[in-house]
Amino acid sequence: MRPVRVAFVVHVMQVAGAEVLVRETIRRLGDRIRPTVFCLDAVGRIGEELVAEGVDLVCFHRKPGRDWRVSRRIAAAIRERGVEVVHAHQYTPFFYSALAKPLCGFRPKLILTEHGRHYPDRVSPLRRAVNRLALDHLADAVTACCAFSARGLCRTDGFAGARIAVIENGIEVDRYGPPADKDVAKEEVGLEPERRYLIHVARHHPVKDQKTLIRGFAAAVPDLPGVDLLMVGDGPLRNELEALAVELRVPDRVRFLGIRTDIPDLMRAADAFALTSLSEAASLTLLEAMASALPAVVTAVGGNPEIVRHEQEGLLFPRGDAACCADAIRRLFRAPDFAARLGANGRARAVERYQLARTVDEYYKLYARLATS
Repeated sequence: MRPVRVAFVVHVMQVAGAEVLVRETIRRLGDRIRPTVFCLDAVGRIGEELVAEGVDLVCFHRKPGRDWRVSRRIAAAIRERGVEVVHAHQYTPFFYSALAKPLCGFRPKLILTEHGRHYPDRVSPLRRAVNRLALDHLADAVTACCAFSARGLCRTDGFAGARIAVIENGIEVDRYGPPADKDVAKEEVGLEPERRYLIHVARHHPVKDQKTLIRGFAAAVPDLPGVDLLMVGDGPLRNELEALAVELRVPDRVRFLGIRTDIPDLMRAADAFALTSLSEAASLTLLEAMASALPAVVTAVGGNPEIVRHEQEGLLFPRGDAACCADAIRRLFRAPDFAARLGANGRARAVERYQLARTVDEYYKLYARLATS
């Protein structure tokens, strides 16, 4: 088949779930598509990588507020390239793409894919009405990365629920997995083999609620003398989180590792994984931890319960509940056989259900169908 001309519309091609999916879709589909990336706001690190690989990228440098010129410029870029399918990731990229569609004679097919949801998840009555009466009808397909995000599109944003398809996130499962020797894996990333580690990987941002994680871990510390918490990532809250660890008298037990490029190796060296977000859709980091056979402690929010089933792949607890978080951490590290069973179940579930190749293939089938309809 001839390649499908696809334009991917995002905010910024930074290191985040939707943008990683765009990059991997482009790389894996190869000659089956002719891709262009439209960035509303800035190019970003992943965008720079793709440009270096020869991928066509256009940045519109959107101004604050409603920048109506962006839709006109998107329409011009679509016409110039003969784009057949426009794939908008998240609502704002979809909004500008939908306004551009009539300017192109309604020729490109338009896909909205919803990833994460805001917390708290509210929209104005005007936005909901515009979605229901106009924008929903401009979309030729609507997808979501998990059932939670699909429900948000329907119940909160006003899109027709019956037409929303769930295409689950996937990861490169083969990059992850349990090590042949856990002690060696720890030494390779500079950790002590005699200690055990709870790992958290996320940007330091309020929605990730790392304060609950640190409070829960600090409460469990007296019962877990050989366990440390690894905080991987960076962000606006890092100084506050470091100060909290000092305040709770666990600065020597909470290690802030910053941004790392060896996440698979760190996962292999760790003994359990924690994600304490206030809201989450389908976390790629959670899938990576499962593929690494790590038992997970996660909040029962968003798409987390779809991925991790309580007492099967991990332990769920209510958002913001540091005491329950502490109980879950104690339970994993006090019952190694139980933790190992959860980790093995998580690995099997990731292999069976969350393969990136399947995710990309489902999107390609959608592109091909829309381009020929």
